[in-house]
Amino acid sequence: MEGDVFSGFEDRCHVDGKLLQSFQKSFVQVQDILDQNRLLINEINQNHESRQPDNLKRNVGLIRELNNNVRRVANLYADLSNSFARSIDASSEVESIGTFKSDGKVNQKRLTSGGSV
Repeated sequence: MEGDVFSGFEDRCHVDGKLLQSFQKSFVQVQDILDQNRLLINEINQNHESRQPDNLKRNVGLIRELNNNVRRVANLYADLSNSFARSIDASSEVESIGTFKSDGKVNQKRLTSGGSV
C-alpha cells in the first residue's frame, strides 16, 4: 500500500543525490539520538526506583541531557522539513515554464516526465 502513496513521486520530482544523502544523514543522526534517549530513560528509571540520593541527584543531569536530545531531534526534523519543502519548491519552479503567446499573454506549460502537458 505504501508503494501506491509514493508511486509517481520520482517521476514528478527530481531529487538529486546530495539531497538524499543529506536526508539519510539526518535520519541516522535522529536514530542515534533516539537510541541514546532510550538508554537515558532506562538509567533514569533505574535511578528513580533505587531511591538512593546520589542516583536521584544524577537524574537531574540525565533529564537535562534527555531534554536537550529531544530538542536536537525536533531541530533535525524541522531542518529536514524545510529542506524537503525547498526541494519541492525548486522542482515545481523547474516544471512550470512560462512562454509568451503572440498576443503577449503568458502561456503556462506544466512539464512532466513524459514532456509537456
